[in-house]
Amino acid sequence: MTKDVFAAIAERRSVRRFSGEAVADATITRILEAALQAPSAGNLQPWKFYVIKKEESKKALGEAAWQQEFIASAPVVIVVSALPELVAAHYGPRGRDLYVIQDTAAAIMNLLLAAHAVGLGSCWVGAFLEKEVRRIIGAGEDELPVAIIPLGYAAEESAKPARRSLNDCVVILD
Repeated sequence: MTKDVFAAIAERRSVRRFSGEAVADATITRILEAALQAPSAGNLQPWKFYVIKKEESKKALGEAAWQQEFIASAPVVIVVSALPELVAAHYGPRGRDLYVIQDTAAAIMNLLLAAHAVGLGSCWVGAFLEKEVRRIIGAGEDELPVAIIPLGYAAEESAKPARRSLNDCVVILD
Protein backbone atom coordinates (compact mmCIF):
# COMPACT_ATOMS: atom_id res chain seq x y z
CA MET A 1 0.00 0.00 0.00
CA THR A 2 1.33 3.44 -0.89
CA LYS A 3 -0.21 6.90 -0.79
CA ASP A 4 -0.17 9.89 -3.09
CA VAL A 5 2.59 12.27 -1.93
CA PHE A 6 0.18 15.16 -1.30
CA ALA A 7 -2.10 12.91 0.74
CA ALA A 8 0.86 11.57 2.70
CA ILE A 9 2.04 15.11 3.49
CA ALA A 10 -1.43 16.21 4.58
CA GLU A 11 -2.24 13.08 6.60
CA ARG A 12 1.07 12.39 8.36
CA ARG A 13 0.95 13.01 12.10
CA SER A 14 3.39 12.72 14.97
CA VAL A 15 2.60 9.47 16.77
CA ARG A 16 3.50 8.99 20.41
CA ARG A 17 1.44 5.89 21.21
CA PHE A 18 2.25 2.61 19.51
CA SER A 19 0.31 -0.67 19.36
CA GLY A 20 3.36 -2.81 20.09
CA GLU A 21 2.98 -4.80 16.87
CA ALA A 22 6.36 -5.70 15.38
CA VAL A 23 7.61 -3.97 12.24
CA ALA A 24 9.04 -6.26 9.57
CA ASP A 25 12.70 -5.79 8.68
CA ALA A 26 11.74 -5.45 5.01
CA THR A 27 9.50 -2.51 5.91
CA ILE A 28 12.31 -0.83 7.84
CA THR A 29 14.64 -1.35 4.88
CA ARG A 30 12.09 0.17 2.50
CA ILE A 31 11.75 3.25 4.72
CA LEU A 32 15.53 3.65 5.00
CA GLU A 33 15.90 3.34 1.24
CA ALA A 34 13.44 6.23 0.87
CA ALA A 35 15.51 8.29 3.32
CA LEU A 36 18.60 7.67 1.21
CA GLN A 37 16.88 9.26 -1.81
CA ALA A 38 16.94 12.70 -0.15
CA PRO A 39 18.91 15.45 -1.87
CA SER A 40 22.16 16.59 -0.31
CA ALA A 41 24.78 19.24 -1.00
CA GLY A 42 27.19 17.92 -3.58
CA ASN A 43 25.40 14.55 -3.27
CA LEU A 44 27.64 13.87 -0.27
CA GLN A 45 24.84 12.07 1.64
CA PRO A 46 26.31 13.01 5.05
CA TRP A 47 24.15 10.79 7.24
CA LYS A 48 24.06 7.59 9.24
CA PHE A 49 20.96 5.76 10.41
CA TYR A 50 21.07 3.72 13.61
CA VAL A 51 18.24 1.18 13.90
CA ILE A 52 17.54 0.34 17.52
CA LYS A 53 15.32 -2.55 18.63
CA LYS A 54 16.98 -3.44 21.94
CA GLU A 55 14.64 -2.53 24.81
CA GLU A 56 17.33 -1.17 27.13
CA SER A 57 18.74 1.08 24.39
CA LYS A 58 15.28 2.42 23.49
CA LYS A 59 14.62 3.14 27.16
CA ALA A 60 17.97 4.93 27.48
CA LEU A 61 17.16 7.03 24.40
CA GLY A 62 13.82 8.03 25.94
CA GLU A 63 15.61 9.10 29.11
CA ALA A 64 18.21 11.03 27.10
CA ALA A 65 15.33 12.78 25.32
CA TRP A 66 14.23 14.61 28.46
CA GLN A 67 12.23 11.64 29.77
CA GLN A 68 10.12 11.19 26.63
CA GLU A 69 9.22 7.65 27.65
CA PHE A 70 7.00 7.02 24.62
CA ILE A 71 10.19 6.51 22.60
CA ALA A 72 10.82 3.19 24.35
CA SER A 73 7.30 1.98 23.52
CA ALA A 74 8.00 1.99 19.78
CA PRO A 75 9.10 -1.36 18.35
CA VAL A 76 11.85 0.38 16.36
CA VAL A 77 13.75 3.61 16.95
CA ILE A 78 15.94 5.19 14.31
CA VAL A 79 18.56 7.75 15.28
CA VAL A 80 19.63 9.91 12.37
CA SER A 81 23.14 11.24 12.70
CA ALA A 82 24.93 13.83 10.55
CA LEU A 83 28.57 13.84 9.42
CA PRO A 84 29.50 17.55 9.57
CA GLU A 85 33.17 17.21 8.64
CA LEU A 86 32.34 15.33 5.46
CA VAL A 87 30.44 18.38 4.24
CA ALA A 88 32.93 20.87 5.71
CA ALA A 89 35.71 19.30 3.63
CA HIS A 90 33.84 20.42 0.51
CA TYR A 91 31.95 23.52 1.62
CA GLY A 92 33.80 24.88 4.66
CA PRO A 93 32.04 26.28 7.73
CA ARG A 94 28.70 26.83 5.93
CA GLY A 95 28.69 23.15 4.98
CA ARG A 96 29.50 22.11 8.55
CA ASP A 97 26.96 24.42 10.18
CA LEU A 98 24.10 24.52 7.68
CA TYR A 99 24.23 22.17 4.69
CA VAL A 100 24.71 19.05 6.80
CA ILE A 101 21.60 19.92 8.85
CA GLN A 102 19.58 20.69 5.72
CA ASP A 103 20.69 17.43 4.13
CA THR A 104 19.90 15.35 7.19
CA ALA A 105 16.53 17.07 7.67
CA ALA A 106 15.59 16.20 4.08
CA ALA A 107 16.44 12.53 4.74
CA ILE A 108 14.41 12.60 7.96
CA MET A 109 11.37 14.01 6.17
CA ASN A 110 11.64 11.31 3.50
CA LEU A 111 11.82 8.73 6.28
CA LEU A 112 8.71 10.13 8.04
CA LEU A 113 6.68 10.27 4.82
CA ALA A 114 7.77 6.77 3.78
CA ALA A 115 6.78 5.44 7.21
CA HIS A 116 3.35 7.00 6.84
CA ALA A 117 3.00 5.67 3.28
CA VAL A 118 3.44 2.08 4.51
CA GLY A 119 1.06 2.53 7.43
CA LEU A 120 3.48 3.26 10.27
CA GLY A 121 3.41 6.07 12.78
CA SER A 122 6.48 8.08 13.67
CA CYS A 123 7.60 11.18 15.52
CA TRP A 124 10.54 13.52 14.94
CA VAL A 125 12.20 14.01 18.33
CA GLY A 126 14.88 16.67 18.40
CA ALA A 127 15.03 17.46 22.12
CA PHE A 128 17.72 15.28 23.65
CA LEU A 129 21.14 15.25 25.27
CA GLU A 130 23.46 14.95 22.29
CA LYS A 131 26.44 13.41 24.10
CA GLU A 132 24.22 10.85 25.81
CA VAL A 133 22.56 9.80 22.55
CA ARG A 134 25.98 9.54 20.92
CA ARG A 135 27.11 7.26 23.77
CA ILE A 136 23.98 5.05 23.59
CA ILE A 137 24.29 4.43 19.86
CA GLY A 138 28.09 4.17 19.89
CA ALA A 139 28.59 7.08 17.49
CA GLY A 140 31.92 8.79 17.14
CA GLU A 141 32.68 12.36 18.15
CA ASP A 142 32.64 13.22 14.44
CA GLU A 143 28.90 12.52 14.30
CA LEU A 144 26.06 14.85 15.24
CA PRO A 145 22.84 13.12 16.31
CA VAL A 146 20.04 15.16 14.72
CA ALA A 147 16.84 13.23 15.42
CA ILE A 148 15.39 10.28 17.25
CA ILE A 149 12.55 8.69 15.26
CA PRO A 150 10.35 6.13 17.06
CA LEU A 151 8.50 3.96 14.51
CA GLY A 152 5.59 1.58 14.84
CA TYR A 153 1.92 1.02 14.23
CA ALA A 154 -0.15 3.76 15.85
CA ALA A 155 -2.28 2.80 18.84
CA GLU A 156 -4.65 5.68 18.11
CA GLU A 157 -5.30 8.27 15.45
CA SER A 158 -3.79 11.68 16.14
CA ALA A 159 -5.76 14.87 15.65
CA LYS A 160 -4.72 17.27 12.92
CA PRO A 161 -2.69 20.11 14.44
CA ALA A 162 -3.42 23.73 13.58
CA ARG A 163 -1.32 25.19 10.78
CA ARG A 164 -0.52 28.77 9.85
CA SER A 165 -2.20 30.03 6.70
CA LEU A 166 -0.40 30.67 3.41
CA ASN A 167 -1.02 34.39 3.93
CA ASP A 168 0.94 34.25 7.19
CA CYS A 169 3.89 32.40 5.70
CA VAL A 170 4.31 33.31 2.06
CA VAL A 171 5.82 36.49 0.66
CA ILE A 172 5.50 36.93 -3.10
CA LEU A 173 8.05 39.19 -4.72
CA ASP A 174 6.96 40.17 -8.23
